[in-house]
Amino acid sequence: MANTSRNDRRLKRHARVRKNVFGTPEKPRMCVFRSNANISVQIIDDVNGKTLVSASSLDKDLKKEIAYGGNKDAAKAVGKSIGEKAVAAGIKEVCFDRGGYLFHGRVKELADAAREAGLDF
Repeated sequence: MANTSRNDRRLKRHARVRKNVFGTPEKPRMCVFRSNANISVQIIDDVNGKTLVSASSLDKDLKKEIAYGGNKDAAKAVGKSIGEKAVAAGIKEVCFDRGGYLFHGRVKELADAAREAGLDF
C-alpha cells in the first residue's frame, strides 16, 4: 500500500463491486457517496443511464432540519428522504451500492432509514 490514498483503495473496492451490481428499470441501483461533511444518494437506472431520484444532505429542505451533513443524524434524514421520494416515484425495490464504503456508521443509518421509509433491498 505504498503510495495509495484511502480514496484510491475505496475506488478500487467500488470498481470490484460495480462489476456485479447493475441497476435495471425494474430494480435500479441505489448508490451512496459520503464525504467528511456531507452524504448523498442516487437511485440510478444503468440500462438507460438515468438518475431516477436523488437526495443529499445539501438539499434545501434537509438543510433546514440538519445542522451538519457529516453525521449519522444527517444520514438518517437523507435515507428517509430518498425512501419517500422513491416510493412516490413508484420504486419499491433497489439493489444497494455502498460505493466501496464499509456498511457501518453513516452508510448503515442511511440504509436503515431508507428501509423504514418503504424501500426493499
